[in-house]
Amino acid sequence: MLGYTVPSYGRLSPSDFLLYRRYYCEGCHQLKAGYGLRGTLTVNYDMTFNAILLNGIAGDVTDFEGTTRKLCVFEKPKADSDILRAMAAYTLIITKWELADDENDKPSRKSKLISEVLAQAIGKAVREYPEYDEKVGEGFRRLVEMEEADTRDAKALGREFGRYLAMPLRDMAGDHGSDDLDRVFQELTSAVYVMDALDDLEQDYMDGTFNAYLPGSGFINSKDFVSKNIYALSEDVRGVMDALQSSYLRVRGSMRANASLCDNIVYYGIPESAAKVLRGESQAKASIKNCVANRKERLSDARSAGARRVVVVADVHRVHLQTRIAASPGRVAPAVLAASRPPPAAPGIGLGGAVLGGAYPDFIPVDAQPAGPAFPVALVHLGTSGGGTPCLDITQTGIR
Repeated sequence: MLGYTVPSYGRLSPSDFLLYRRYYCEGCHQLKAGYGLRGTLTVNYDMTFNAILLNGIAGDVTDFEGTTRKLCVFEKPKADSDILRAMAAYTLIITKWELADDENDKPSRKSKLISEVLAQAIGKAVREYPEYDEKVGEGFRRLVEMEEADTRDAKALGREFGRYLAMPLRDMAGDHGSDDLDRVFQELTSAVYVMDALDDLEQDYMDGTFNAYLPGSGFINSKDFVSKNIYALSEDVRGVMDALQSSYLRVRGSMRANASLCDNIVYYGIPESAAKVLRGESQAKASIKNCVANRKERLSDARSAGARRVVVVADVHRVHLQTRIAASPGRVAPAVLAASRPPPAAPGIGLGGAVLGGAYPDFIPVDAQPAGPAFPVALVHLGTSGGGTPCLDITQTGIR
């Protein structure tokens, strides 16, 4: 699964690379052993880092075997570790509340399906660690309250959210827990929240969901927004990176193991993820829903043999497609409607496989389907008449 809390692989020593792989695989084995094969669907990079740091501080199990088999999902855990067992449950509980948050923002069949698939594993984790479920749930509810109050400070939103997420992690650390360690996880959550908000600008705009960085008006696309606000956004990213690294430095001296691997992730890996977000090169956040939905790969390919591509970029206030001259249905290529937000209702226009047609007799029915949010406006791909003239025109809209 994709995420932000990852190593800088090019800077990892061979030994740290193998160590990171052992922890990632062990997270999968602990999920399988404790919560069944379906639980392994939730293994992710963020929880792997949590386990590496916590185990490095507490020294619960500082050395354990790695996985050598190719079909490794059926292997048993290699580490007899209370921290790693608790982290497996925590991973499922975080997933539970992420899915609930997705359903609150924008209900979907995918979220419901994933919730059903993981219901048994999540239910067991909640029964075993009800206090973790309570604290994580409080964190998500507090985050929703702040978002509904239109709080626009992404750093503060993430920091407050992280305050609750750190509570179960402190319990896992036991006697080795501290306010300084809590602050690391709090600042890490703030950094991830900022990166996620920037990464999700277009998706949140299209879905109509809260994003601390989305302006009230004038949003075109993320590339345009970042380029116009690059100094302020870079300052935000630099601020959360500095806060994370400073808090980590306060606990680093007490680490019993894994220090060089954590150094790589905190000082190189996470900042590299942030730089990719600002450049528009990042992948989706570490969410099982995003992994299943393949959200970053949804750009539609409307190529059609023998058809001419006509691309019009326009504000989607009201888009009418009407014929200029008659055309054979066989000569009309599929249309693709892409917008950075769902357009207002208009006759015959819709998303999700709707048909553009029926508003007027001279409309040519063409399929419309969601495309990637590369542009904030309508993209129309259509065919040509015998004379080479586009069969359809966009009218009554402001052309950019």
